[in-house]
Amino acid sequence: MLERMRPLLGTFVTVRAEVGAADANQVFAAAFGAIERVQAGLSFHDPGSELSRVNRSAASAAQALSPLFARVLRASLALARRSDGCFDPTIGVRLVRWGQLPAPDASRPDEAADWRDVHLLDGHQLRFSRPLWLDFGGIAKGHAVDRAVAALKALGVRQGSVNAGGDLRVFGDQPQTIHVRHPGSPAQSIPLLQLTDGAVATSAGYFSARSGYTALVDTHKTQPMGEGVSVTVVARRAIWADALTKIVLSGHASAAHLLRRLDAQAVCIDRSGQTTRVG
Repeated sequence: MLERMRPLLGTFVTVRAEVGAADANQVFAAAFGAIERVQAGLSFHDPGSELSRVNRSAASAAQALSPLFARVLRASLALARRSDGCFDPTIGVRLVRWGQLPAPDASRPDEAADWRDVHLLDGHQLRFSRPLWLDFGGIAKGHAVDRAVAALKALGVRQGSVNAGGDLRVFGDQPQTIHVRHPGSPAQSIPLLQLTDGAVATSAGYFSARSGYTALVDTHKTQPMGEGVSVTVVARRAIWADALTKIVLSGHASAAHLLRRLDAQAVCIDRSGQTTRVG
């Protein structure tokens, strides 16, 4: 089992693969390349990304989308619809206001805009009915992890894992013990579960808080969330585990239904270390 790490997606990404030394360079290049493509297309920070282009122009003219962008947008809008907007990819304006994201070079959004103003015209083009800023920070890391795992499997790797700052997917037949941080003492870790073939993601506010605001948005209450609590979701794919943590963390009534629908489970941990299972 070989391991490589690179700084990507605003965190450190670790790829582990059971692979011969002769094939290692090709295998790791494919996995990290898949993640780099997601970062290049969906980065809110990069003014040259596809996301930045869409945020600048989609309110004035329809924008052509890459298959990668369209896939993540469709998943985001499906979750927004089924959670009554609890998961909303149009939260960019709030995160900029709270100092969690840099202000982009784009027209100021309409404060009343939400996911309903995002229109996929034919599956490959996008138009905003009002100016808004999309942000895929709540789902893109999970998708990047899934793409990296797909790249490893395509090259014949049978055992491995991809970990993007807590968005983790493992595959093969060897179980891995998953640890999460204690919400009341983030330097302390808690062994939570064993995972053999699947994905796990955790959301909490302990490292993202800035000036009283976390990077997690309760879209219904228009306020930050995640202070003193964490949510860990286990699912088949990392894209769903990543996104579902935000819905569960909000306490919205749709959480249990979506967990069942996506064959997922969730555990909430409070500041005292008490765990509560959801779904």
